[in-house]
Amino acid sequence: MPKPIFVVQKHYASHLHYDFRLSIKGVLKSWAIPKEPSKDPKIRRLAIQAGDHPLGYAKFHGVIKEGYGKGRVHIWDSGNYDLISRKADKIVVDIHGRKLKGKYVLIRFRPGRSWLFFRMKKGGR
Repeated sequence: MPKPIFVVQKHYASHLHYDFRLSIKGVLKSWAIPKEPSKDPKIRRLAIQAGDHPLGYAKFHGVIKEGYGKGRVHIWDSGNYDLISRKADKIVVDIHGRKLKGKYVLIRFRPGRSWLFFRMKKGGR
């Protein structure tokens, strides 16, 4: 069974942001991160949960010409990941990308779509 994939797409829409996507149960679970994902465990990024996308979207780069999300998209990073744990309000993954490497966490910090995304410190949190 192949490892699950992740992709980070740099998206030049009405505001530049990064779409972080994890393949989970046959779809890409997605979060929009307003600033570049950080490799520094001291830096937390806001991540707004977005709608699921089909797995094929992981390879998309180009221009979205109309509608929601209109703008240029390119793949900023991609690769595989290992799922460490998944709960309703916390996901921990070990990412194996070109730019992002190591254990990252998504934590829902209030009801709704708002999460924090950050790299874990080595040996813990």
